[in-house]
Amino acid sequence: MMRLPFRLLTVFTFALVLSACDLPYYWQAAQGQLSLVNQRQSIDEIIAAPSTPDSLKAKLRYLLRAREFALQQLDMPENQSYLTYVDLGRDHVVWNVFATHELSMANQTWCYPIAGCVSYRGYFSENDAKRFANDLAQQGYDTYVGGVGAYSTLGWFEDSVLNTFISRSDTALAALLFHELAHQTLYVKNDTQFNESYASAVEQILLQQWLMQSPDQWQAYLTGKARHDAFSKMVIQNKHQRETLFESNLPDEQKRAQKSQLQRSLMEEYQQFKHDWQFDGYDNWFAKGLNNAQLSTVATYNELLPGFLALYEKSEQNLHNFIQASVALSQKDKTERHQQLKQLASKNIVYTEK
Repeated sequence: MMRLPFRLLTVFTFALVLSACDLPYYWQAAQGQLSLVNQRQSIDEIIAAPSTPDSLKAKLRYLLRAREFALQQLDMPENQSYLTYVDLGRDHVVWNVFATHELSMANQTWCYPIAGCVSYRGYFSENDAKRFANDLAQQGYDTYVGGVGAYSTLGWFEDSVLNTFISRSDTALAALLFHELAHQTLYVKNDTQFNESYASAVEQILLQQWLMQSPDQWQAYLTGKARHDAFSKMVIQNKHQRETLFESNLPDEQKRAQKSQLQRSLMEEYQQFKHDWQFDGYDNWFAKGLNNAQLSTVATYNELLPGFLALYEKSEQNLHNFIQASVALSQKDKTERHQQLKQLASKNIVYTEK
């Protein structure tokens, strides 16, 4: 009989005790994680194997160098994360479902025993994710399903390198690794936006230090970053316009009509964006309808990011000090820490610790 790893068994049992009404969801999550664990192979052994393609060996060697760099910069103890490899035979490891009310930008959240409440619900099966999203849509929610190349287990398990992201460019591969490792240095229950924006900040900080060793890659990264910043600003601006609309006293029918206009306006802005940047890499994303849930995914990772980057500047560009300041900020009330990050970004007031 197959035996669950002790930690997985403990987490799964705890989940079942607290959420007996949601057994199917936790069962698919436990099965998905167990399947991943059972397929792990040592990266060192894969690199040493004559049958391994040279391209995969090169990617794995690059990732190991980036991993060692990140552990040193983050002052993290040596652990077993990203020392194994899994080929899942599919393009994504999980599919996340995001949902908002039709006339609200507030994310629906789901709560779990370990991670706390988060603004998405992950499935190891795309069909299961779409089925859940369709159920929510029938209840009047805006929904969005996004495939995910990687996720962090926050140190509960030994995270593996996956085929779902190993083929990315070297820069994108390092960025993803830095982002996921950042989650192991700080995670706050019930605040997805804080966690993801913090990890995005650490990702940018480490990536800058990492790519400074390669001037050509650094310049290419700066161009890509400026383009992505412009994209994020465009989407978040539209999100704020929707928030103002939904909070108004207009009848719901007028809100729906103006929401549709904002969706069209965002698409028109994107056409100008493509012309200005000579870049069509967001076409697939814009083709998915631009509902509230879709826009919320961009805000989750980027809306508090300027505040964290300002905090890094205030920390004299010292990563250790920045992490300490972020930890101190995380101990404040959720509303207060969000407000302080926004104030930092706008430079209206100086951030002070209490």
